[in-house]
Formats: sequence, C-alpha cells, structure tokens
Amino acid sequence: MTPRTDRFAVGDRVRTRTVDVDGHTRLPRYARGAVGVVVQPAGVHPLADDRARGVSGPPQTVYHVRFAAADLFGAGDHTVTVELWNDYLTPVEGP
Repeated sequence: MTPRTDRFAVGDRVRTRTVDVDGHTRLPRYARGAVGVVVQPAGVHPLADDRARGVSGPPQTVYHVRFAAADLFGAGDHTVTVELWNDYLTPVEGP
C-alpha cells in the first residue's frame, strides 16, 4: 500500500470533521468541528478507526494539530495539541 501524500504543511489552518461515527474513532468529540493549526507531521500510519474494525486501508499522514483551549472547552488561555489522521481534517481558507 502506498501512503497518501501530505496534504498539509506546518502552519496550515485545518478544521476537524464533525461526523459522529459508529464505533471507535481517534478524533475526540471535544475537537470535532474545531479549527486548529498544524504543528508538525507525526508519521504515516494506518487509520486507527479502520484497524479497530478489522479493515486495512492505505496508511496516511498523522498530524499534531494545536487548538486554543477556549475554542474547544469555552475557557482557558492555553493550547491543546491533538494527534489527528489526515482523513479527520479539511483545509481552512483565509485568516
């Protein structure tokens, strides 16, 4: 299997998907629909959701994405960094 090409670069703004899937997902509920910034790529790995279902798909890039805590939880002046697979992310255009 050939890994997917990196879609995002360090500093890119991304939004997480909002789909509420059945079964296992590594996309935390608190981060769904949130906008964050790619901090760094974290390797290429099979999608954990697929592996939990016994499905094998192509490996994909995993990213460390930083979010403002206030955007995720409604309060806090710190940031939260989450490790997210490519399939969880869409690009955000503009500032």
